[in-house]
Amino acid sequence: MLKKIRVVLAVLVLFCMTALFLDFTGSVQPHLGFLARVQLVPTLLALNFGVVLGLVLVTLLLGRVYCSILCPLGLFQDMVARLVRRRKKRAYAFARAHTGLRLDMLALLVLGLVLGAGSLVALLDPYASFGRMMTALVQPLVQLANNGLSVLADHMHSYAFAPVEVWLKSVPLLVIALATLTLVGTLAARHGRLYCNALCPVGTLLGFFSRFALIRPLLNGSKCISCKKCERACKASCIDLKTRTIDASRCVACMNCVDQCPTGALVLGLATRRGTEARKNSGPGLVSPASSVSPKNKAPRASRESKDSRGTRTAQGVSRRAFVKRSTLAAVAAPVGTDKAVDGGFARIIPKKNPVRATGLVPPGALSHANFARHCTGCQLCVAVCPTAVLRSAKGLVTLMQPEMGYERGYCRPECTRCGEVCPTGAIHPVTRAQKTALQIGRAVWKRDLCVAVTSGHPCDNCARHCPVEAITMVPLDASRTDWPRIPAINESRCTGCGACENLCPARPLSAIHVEGLLVHAEI
Repeated sequence: MLKKIRVVLAVLVLFCMTALFLDFTGSVQPHLGFLARVQLVPTLLALNFGVVLGLVLVTLLLGRVYCSILCPLGLFQDMVARLVRRRKKRAYAFARAHTGLRLDMLALLVLGLVLGAGSLVALLDPYASFGRMMTALVQPLVQLANNGLSVLADHMHSYAFAPVEVWLKSVPLLVIALATLTLVGTLAARHGRLYCNALCPVGTLLGFFSRFALIRPLLNGSKCISCKKCERACKASCIDLKTRTIDASRCVACMNCVDQCPTGALVLGLATRRGTEARKNSGPGLVSPASSVSPKNKAPRASRESKDSRGTRTAQGVSRRAFVKRSTLAAVAAPVGTDKAVDGGFARIIPKKNPVRATGLVPPGALSHANFARHCTGCQLCVAVCPTAVLRSAKGLVTLMQPEMGYERGYCRPECTRCGEVCPTGAIHPVTRAQKTALQIGRAVWKRDLCVAVTSGHPCDNCARHCPVEAITMVPLDASRTDWPRIPAINESRCTGCGACENLCPARPLSAIHVEGLLVHAEI
């Protein structure tokens, strides 16, 4: 019964965590966002000591139930291992603990947390790794399915599904997500929870506390008939029947061994000090879980799982079709000899490019670049829920996998506060709509040689008309000539850096006005 309860909870949590990352509408997050806030590394970064203390107490009471119920990457490994084992009928076997490697990975995580190396923490955090796999590999497929349903719904005169743009947000992120999927999937298919017990620093940290768990599997040597069913069912490979020991630091409390034991030699019991001393003196009798060393056993082999990445190519195909359609319509309507690349009118339209900024842009609520880099784990949850495609993964080495902002597809709308609402680490603090309109994350910069009003002489006031805070005023290019075109004058004290001017500027491929970020955000 305990195993059934654990399996039901694990399946429910895995389904909810997957839905949380794949939901691009933001409708799931208010109901399931708490699951991201009980993950160990995000709670450490957010300094949520109440949740951290709760997880430690649960581990001291029941062992590593966090790994078998709450960790999405651990549940993903269980799913892969179960599928492979059912098809290949492979069994597990005891394997020695990789103590040195485990301690090295934990030391790297601690070093990253202390030094504020967000990219290093992002690479080691199992929750963030799961999020990157979902948003980079699976979410594009979900969006393409949504677009297909929107076409069908349109034929039936229904607006139940709104089409969304599918685009490749970051090549490095895609490569890292594919590498993570390959590594974790292969290890899970071959060796069960080897990733958790060798490479995951969270598993190592919780394993230290699980050594002292009050309730855990206990092995009664007098009842054991050495059938090895428990050893073959242990996905953590921590049961050694030769020495009648269970490595409690690697046990993930899955209850598989208790469920498989035919004689009742393995039970979930209370590990007391008096009982432990009695078991030590009883020889082959009841033995409590302890770290053990055994000759190296080879883990069973299983076939590799593979993942199809056609979603990315298809996503690019959608963008190409949209581009061809827009270009064809513009070419038919364009008069001969018109070659000015502007948005609108009768000219050929080309996609915008994200300019190279001297200082990048981080979301409102991040407080500063330093705070954002120190707390962000790159889980991509904010990227998944951004409705205007402003957020995408950064490509720099220091900020690799952490989100950054770009305005070639949209701008940061004043009424949207989703990124701060979903962030579980404190990298983006929640802000109200009123607070957001007073936050300055950057300042607009005008480029004379790109402005349509200067290069073509045609009047244009898109930036001024669409500025939500009225920070742009149109003034004459030459005050002594009233017939000259008007150009934008930017009031930097009012500009919030939302990017509306950059996004809606008709100049192509680079906007004549772009936003430079601020290292420390300010209030207007």
